[in-house]
Amino acid sequence: MGSVGRLGRRIIGLCIDWAIASVISWLITRHYGGWTVYPIFAVLQIVSIWALGGSIGHRIAGLRLSALPGSQPAFWRPIVRSVLLMIVFPALVWDSDHRGFHDKIAGTVLVRS
Repeated sequence: MGSVGRLGRRIIGLCIDWAIASVISWLITRHYGGWTVYPIFAVLQIVSIWALGGSIGHRIAGLRLSALPGSQPAFWRPIVRSVLLMIVFPALVWDSDHRGFHDKIAGTVLVRS
């Protein structure tokens, strides 16, 4: 398993993912913002983490999501992780290993790929 992904890479990945969700939301609703971005963001997170081992933003930022102890995340892990990420607060609480609370609950870790 690679080293734990640091804050800069995580923020870059998050911004890329949010931008993708915003563009899709705009294509659907023809206006920027609104609540449609949130479910689109969550679905993109769940599907891409399960299929690609990380979100599109994670992969561009050189990160991948790994289940502990290093296997491919089961489908329920990205769901739990994404739901908690949408609440925002768990993502702002970290441990000494720089893992967010949402990752700890889901049993996952973002690592450099």
